[in-house]
Amino acid sequence: MEFGEWLCKEVLKAVPHRHFIFSIPKILRRYFLYDRKLLSDLSRCGWESLKVFFQKTVPEKDAAPGAVIAIQSFGDFLGFNPHLHILCSDGCFYGEGMFRVAPRFETKQLEHIFRHKVFKMLLSKGKITEDLIDMLMTWRHSGFNVFCGPRIQPCEQEAMENLARYIIRASFSQERMAYIPEKSEVVYQSKDNKEEKIFHALEWIAAMCSHVPNKGEQMVRYYGFYSNVARGKRKKNDHDELIPSILEPDGSSKGYRKNWARLIQKIYEVDPLTCPKCHGRMKILAFIENEDVIKKILKHLDLWDIKARPPLKRANAPPVECHIDYSDSQVPSCEDYLYSDPDYPIETCASA
Repeated sequence: MEFGEWLCKEVLKAVPHRHFIFSIPKILRRYFLYDRKLLSDLSRCGWESLKVFFQKTVPEKDAAPGAVIAIQSFGDFLGFNPHLHILCSDGCFYGEGMFRVAPRFETKQLEHIFRHKVFKMLLSKGKITEDLIDMLMTWRHSGFNVFCGPRIQPCEQEAMENLARYIIRASFSQERMAYIPEKSEVVYQSKDNKEEKIFHALEWIAAMCSHVPNKGEQMVRYYGFYSNVARGKRKKNDHDELIPSILEPDGSSKGYRKNWARLIQKIYEVDPLTCPKCHGRMKILAFIENEDVIKKILKHLDLWDIKARPPLKRANAPPVECHIDYSDSQVPSCEDYLYSDPDYPIETCASA
């Protein structure tokens, strides 16, 4: 939640935005699994595709959109699925504080640009050959997909903050997993609670570790009008507030970190400083940090020993693994279940 507030306050401007999701075919995903440096190149491909696409929709010269790109590598059951979540301005910035909203468009053209950029990048890195590109171009469904969400207006601050929190979410949800210590298994539920997958404990740890970024690897990147360089230049010249914004600052960055009660209320819709008995306003008398004192208080309140939840019953058998013959493929062999697709509403078209 704090990231969402910071993003809306310090980076995003009060202009329309859209949420994009860029995904690639299964046959290309294993290159990114074995070489995580390619994820930053994939992010650059997504940005260059949006930049070219939006620049063609506005008549002004030297116009450019602003984008925040979050790189995610996981699917619903922690399968390796590199894709991009992008918050992009629905139009281009130009001149001195001017913004031109993009007209209505179709995502199919954007998908073709993105496919070309990815092919060109992987070919220059020596990961694929011209023959593989020719084969993929003959497929009826290329495997490349671009989803575009509805336009988010500047006044929809809560929706923008929730979306910002969503694009940097963790690879798994603790609420959807249950550990069975007797069998050393982890039962993980799907997002719609209709399916479940059973992992051995070591397999679960291995699946989680495949999504841990390398040291110094940036998973959120800023481009165009929202890039670090562009924002730094505008602040240096006192031009960062030229575009009217309803997200006025109401406290310093340190104030946001200290205001924990407000953040808890924003997430759980419960004020932690309201007395549950008399509903009066409580005051903070002290912060207890000593572990022995904390343990003594919790034991007195009978809150120290938390009963473990009973293990989930197996309603369904583990899903059958699909095995694909890659003998004629130009890519190394790997288990196909690592590349399961999340359910994206890809066919949804953008509306003005």
